[in-house]
Amino acid sequence: MRNCRQIGKARAVAAVFSLVWLGAASVAAQQPDSASVIAQVDAAVKARIDQIEGYSVTEHYAVFRGKDETHPAAEMTVKTDYRKETGKSYTILSESGSEFIRNHVLRTLLDNEKNINLPGIREHSWFTSANYEMQLKPGGVQLLDGRECLTLAITPRRKATNMIAGTIWVDAKDGSIVQIVGTSTQSPSIFTGAAKVMRQYASIQGFAMATQARAVSESFLLGRTTVTIDYRDYQIQQRRAK
Repeated sequence: MRNCRQIGKARAVAAVFSLVWLGAASVAAQQPDSASVIAQVDAAVKARIDQIEGYSVTEHYAVFRGKDETHPAAEMTVKTDYRKETGKSYTILSESGSEFIRNHVLRTLLDNEKNINLPGIREHSWFTSANYEMQLKPGGVQLLDGRECLTLAITPRRKATNMIAGTIWVDAKDGSIVQIVGTSTQSPSIFTGAAKVMRQYASIQGFAMATQARAVSESFLLGRTTVTIDYRDYQIQQRRAK
């Protein structure tokens, strides 16, 4: 009888260890290695770069002061045209509100975007392992906007107005960017401080394209300033198959 009880206890212990091992194996299966995810992110960015010859999009900018995010101090709607061989150009469709903010905040943002998207310069701002140190965060797959995502911590390899230190969420299936949250390493304007940034993306014609963005900064002159951007009506021109 004693031997039977000992055998029963041994089997119970073995069962517990089996469950623990299976649980650990399950977690490991859900958490891919960091290097493979980073390679997938690089591949998704490269595919976007190689396949898109150009696009146009309508962007609506709104600037809010202090804690009031209901009444914009300034607004601007622009038509953005991007061409791989020349970069970005802007046509202002409408604008209203503070002339100072439009001239010294919004136009500065547009000029900065134009400069960093010039050929030979834009390559240094892509979200790739060449420009960022990346590390897969624990936790496995997470749902974001109905998409299964993995998260990576990103640290810029240099400081610039368009570089962000923070976290990116990427599609677990193809490595395309879904969301970015972080802090810019430099301010784009002398009138605003370094911004806390959030940018969301959607898959449009199979490519990650920005749909919403938000930047919050603090400065002695303007205080708390929030800039939001809504992107709509993308028209994408893909490279023709040879």
